[in-house]
Amino acid sequence: MKLITYADRDMMAIDLANVLAGELKAALFHADWASFAVPGGSTPGPVFDDLCAATLDWDRVRVIPTDERLVPPDHDRSNERLIRERLLVGAAAEAQFVGLRPGADGMEGLCSRVSRYLPLSVLVLGMGDDMHTASLFPGAQGLEAALEPDAPPVIRIETPGAPEPRISLTAPVLRGAMSTHLVITGQEKRAALERAVELNDPRLAPVSAILKNATIHWAE
Repeated sequence: MKLITYADRDMMAIDLANVLAGELKAALFHADWASFAVPGGSTPGPVFDDLCAATLDWDRVRVIPTDERLVPPDHDRSNERLIRERLLVGAAAEAQFVGLRPGADGMEGLCSRVSRYLPLSVLVLGMGDDMHTASLFPGAQGLEAALEPDAPPVIRIETPGAPEPRISLTAPVLRGAMSTHLVITGQEKRAALERAVELNDPRLAPVSAILKNATIHWAE
């Protein structure tokens, strides 16, 4: 685990966008396409605002949400909506979006589609105060299955009290990424990160499943 701290959030967004652009270019140099998994939520938005203008072969980039709420694509809570509005604009509009909503072929078909783009070339994750990442929440129905070494690429997750079920990339997919970045802000999430390191148990702190090889980017 590598921790990078920044003077402010604007600097973090600029620096991380440059790093991600460089990693995507490197991946495209060695392969016909690059898979780029990204979260929804408010924290990565400023990073996307800077990254979408980067000069690279976006038409060879496959953008995959790390997780998705099972709501319509234009819903306020849709991660797809945020990704399309903040990342897939400008130069990045040429990228191909690979959604996580099951189609007529169900979860089996979705797993097959996601499998085409594994291992992930570049992965960006967020983390909640409860130490969840993607939609791997402590105590969620489906978490244990998502943590198994032979878990499918994606899995349905249901969290008590949540207004809708979710689809999430599973722990083996997240751990298998070629490059992993975790983006967090504020003292509460810094404390949650330290707690996750201390617990080192993905069942209690799911984010700990990816920390070993991750670069953590933090700003107050």
